[in-house]
Amino acid sequence: MSSKQMELDLSEIPHAVQGPLATFASDLNEKLGQNLTGITVVGSCLGEDYRPGLSDINTVLVLDRLDQGVLKAVASQAKSMHKKRLGPPLLMTEAYIKRSLDVFAVELLDFQRVGRAIWGQNPFDGLSFTAADVRLQCEREFKAMLIRLRQGYIAAAGNSRLLRDVLVATAKTSLPYLRAMLWLKEQERGGLAEQTFAAAAAQFSVELSPLCDVYRWREEKPRLREMELEKAFERAYGAVDNLANAVDGLEVRS
Repeated sequence: MSSKQMELDLSEIPHAVQGPLATFASDLNEKLGQNLTGITVVGSCLGEDYRPGLSDINTVLVLDRLDQGVLKAVASQAKSMHKKRLGPPLLMTEAYIKRSLDVFAVELLDFQRVGRAIWGQNPFDGLSFTAADVRLQCEREFKAMLIRLRQGYIAAAGNSRLLRDVLVATAKTSLPYLRAMLWLKEQERGGLAEQTFAAAAAQFSVELSPLCDVYRWREEKPRLREMELEKAFERAYGAVDNLANAVDGLEVRS
């Protein structure tokens, strides 16, 4: 597959991730050639929460077509990607993005907020979202989080490390949905994770310090006594339950 000359725009990308992204893009260009039409960087590596060596570098690849050959080509880079903290890229076509505005409204809304194209056009610029779709997805996700928390508690079977990981994943997963809820209320969505928890707590009158506390564990990895972890789970579960109720009763603009 013939490749094309690639001139990357890394001007809005933090210096710490420019090298890994440049190598990754060059390898993709060689493997995918004319089928690759765009690379957009998304996620925490563009924000204030990025931690070199700890946070993943996430990307969206836009292609003319998706087939197993594309999967094999990208998978061949897996070992190199892992060493550079590059997460598995999301593979999309422009048609797929346009057809997914209702079912993946929250994710695409978040990509639109922070995404930076380093090659080709940013596929998320100019997208329009329906408030009802965003609200419904938020409700569905917070109610699904409750199910996962219950299942995670049972599966952990008293294993403190596993239960801690369940709580950290819940707090991390909640962030784009909190930002989407703030979008529904036409509020600011930027800043650190702790600022997002605080803004959502104030806007929706929900105590979110339990989620903010366990979010910090992703770096701190504290050793917790059984009773401390049980209390943390109870408080985090209550916070998610309250969020589910808040978004369930949220009236949105048409």
